[in-house]
Amino acid sequence: MASALYPSFKQLLLGGDIDLAADDIRAVLVDTADYTYSAAHDFLDDVAAGARVAVSGALASKTIASGVFDAADVTFTAATGDSVEAIVLYKHTGADATAPLIAYIDGVSVTPNGGNIVAQWNASGIFAL
Repeated sequence: MASALYPSFKQLLLGGDIDLAADDIRAVLVDTADYTYSAAHDFLDDVAAGARVAVSGALASKTIASGVFDAADVTFTAATGDSVEAIVLYKHTGADATAPLIAYIDGVSVTPNGGNIVAQWNASGIFAL
């Protein structure tokens, strides 16, 4: 599966219901043996709890320039669990059933061992529109 923006995110963005610069955007490490991307998925509860290996705090130093969304690298503290093959970005709302999915980022390969895992975003940004 290639990286992708969730279609529901695009709709929310166009409707002004997500503000990437102001909203609490978080990342979750995902085991793809327990989660498969679907364009029909719209909220965090579509990513089974068993597939979520670790969740970050709010992304810091977010920027939007020339259609590119970026943020500071994020650290997942003391991560344990299954192997990780993807990262899912979402808008944190406090409830999985109302937390919109934003992006599915494929190509991750790490096995947590109880230490910190740092997600280093691409130098050209996390994603572009």
